[in-house]
Amino acid sequence: MIPAVPARKTRGKFITIEGLDGCGKSTQLGRLASVLRADGVKVLETREPGGTPVGEKIRAVLLDSRTSGLSPRSEMALMFGARAQHVDEVILPALAEGAWVLCDRFTDSTEAYQGGGRKLGSEPVLALHKLLCHDLQPDMTVLMLSDVEASVARARRRNLARVPSVAPATEAQPNDENRFEQENRAFFQRVATAYKAIAKREPKRVFAVDARRAPDVVHQEIVAEVRRRLVGKKAASF
Repeated sequence: MIPAVPARKTRGKFITIEGLDGCGKSTQLGRLASVLRADGVKVLETREPGGTPVGEKIRAVLLDSRTSGLSPRSEMALMFGARAQHVDEVILPALAEGAWVLCDRFTDSTEAYQGGGRKLGSEPVLALHKLLCHDLQPDMTVLMLSDVEASVARARRRNLARVPSVAPATEAQPNDENRFEQENRAFFQRVATAYKAIAKREPKRVFAVDARRAPDVVHQEIVAEVRRRLVGKKAASF
């Protein structure tokens, strides 16, 4: 008897969520993950920078307000160091096992923050992504469009509340994550402009949603679009 050939696993889907800090990305990612799990989908939630033990250590360097002296190119290199490890260690293996990977930020963030905000341009970002990250592209990206001042103010409040500014950083009391929030309005306007340029360049991948509205409304639109693009199902329930 010829042994049965095991069925090949279907590759999972890769969804990223982007936008300014404080726009509600993490909340919407978690709610989308819950809906997909209820639909019977195996879901992995992750984030950048971070997502691996090495990546989380790099995150502490990148986001701590005490590392404000990083040069723009060093900052971009560290972002890609964390990302390359994340792709190889977490994202690609999970996709190969058929899981849907939901990631809070990916290379679009680097193109927006370092390419746009730091004025390094898109070209080096895209070149490094191709070289270091297998040119992995999300199946869908949700771009949360928000008011710059409101989002940044919310992110500052959240991050400052997370760690008392007078306490030294330890493993139990991690570094603060306010380094980017200390940038000026012009920086964040450049970031927002870069995000919009990415959405215009890649409309088949990027779904831009107005995040200034009630979270429930934003959630429903995201779920409906994910089902339309990646599942082929109408959003019957949330």
